[in-house]
Amino acid sequence: MAIVEIIGRDGSKVEERAVAGDILDAPLRRHLLYEVVKMQLACRRRGTAYTKTRGEVRGGGRKPWRQKGTGRA
Repeated sequence: MAIVEIIGRDGSKVEERAVAGDILDAPLRRHLLYEVVKMQLACRRRGTAYTKTRGEVRGGGRKPWRQKGTGRA
């Protein structure tokens, strides 16, 4: 068992915890650490993107394309 210091955001020591020694002996996988931090920051983000539907867009009631011959469903 190894003792690890937990450091707060302001840089001060918050507490100490005992962790298994083999955790600290494992090699640091930088890309995995990057992926975890990126995912956590993305989840913290507020997703407020919004697009208007056809009924909410400003404009006349003209048909956007003709009924037959365009290949659209």
